[in-house]
Amino acid sequence: MRKTNVITPFKKLSHVHQQCADSALSVAEETCNSRGVRLTKLRRRVLELVWSSHEPIKAYDILDILRNERSGSAPPTVYRALEFLQDEGMVHKIESLNSYVGCGAPAHNHASQFLICHSCGAVAEMDDIDIRNLIADKAADMGFKIDKEIIEVKGICSQCSGEYSSDKKC
Repeated sequence: MRKTNVITPFKKLSHVHQQCADSALSVAEETCNSRGVRLTKLRRRVLELVWSSHEPIKAYDILDILRNERSGSAPPTVYRALEFLQDEGMVHKIESLNSYVGCGAPAHNHASQFLICHSCGAVAEMDDIDIRNLIADKAADMGFKIDKEIIEVKGICSQCSGEYSSDKKC
């Protein structure tokens, strides 16, 4: 069995969020430059808002913030920016919450499984190819070809369950 790659861990108590948000924006700019696509001011701002915390954010919450910052912001503008960011692998949509989270590895194609804490709302992303292969194999056994895979698992994170210690790696 291969090691699970943690893409975006649950935040630790000592977490300095601005560092990971700054890093995500830097990687997004580099990724867009290398792919020859534009990270416009609006797309960058939407990405900043998605990365403003480790909790999912809804498109209309993004729209409300943008309307306070600039007049004329409309739902299609936000949805187009989110669609671009999804297509480029910079954000993921958490389907069960109809919300978005930033991707910690936008430059790499990966399988994603999301762990969603129903207590604090935090989301962690992991990439476990064994899970992806198992589902693909089971689907193939049934004559089914997967087009899109979204795995969301709800539960409670170690901080909320009281099992968190500063020694543990998230």
